[in-house]
Amino acid sequence: MAIRFTIPTYLTLLRIALIPLLAVVFYLPWQYSNIASTLIFLIAGVTDWLDGYLARKMNMQTAFGAFLDPVADKLMVAIVLVLIVQEQGNPFLAVPAAVIIGREIAIASLREWMAEIGQRAKVKVSVLGKWKTTAQMTAVSLLLYREDLFGLPINSMGYWLLYLSAILTLWSMVNYLVAAFSTISE
Repeated sequence: MAIRFTIPTYLTLLRIALIPLLAVVFYLPWQYSNIASTLIFLIAGVTDWLDGYLARKMNMQTAFGAFLDPVADKLMVAIVLVLIVQEQGNPFLAVPAAVIIGREIAIASLREWMAEIGQRAKVKVSVLGKWKTTAQMTAVSLLLYREDLFGLPINSMGYWLLYLSAILTLWSMVNYLVAAFSTISE
């Protein structure tokens, strides 16, 4: 079985390649490193949307792309959350970040297990998962930028959205677990 590389797959690989670049830029002793880090993260977000759009619209979906896309998303978010928590050193930030990262590991494992027993469709991405992702990506962008903008407390807004993300994360995890366990108990 050969791996087919398509434009969406290359976009996903670009997203993965942006992770170390973002980490390096994040730590640069440069007054605009927060802006550059945020822009890199936003570019990664655009590639995430674009690869999915192109895969569907141009019928370029592949098994490898379906595997790689969520891996790229989870790597980017987990690594950036670790960078932000390390930089701000605040337990009020570490708790929702740990919830989000822990949920991603648990649900990825659950999806793998459900696929092994032929029930992968029971834990497919839901609308709630999309809301969670939107809140999470916005929170991470605000926390990367972290400076007030036009009088708006950007870092504080990022905290609030990260907590909202953590709540949506737990809610969606419970939904996935209920769906999985109800399938298994049948």
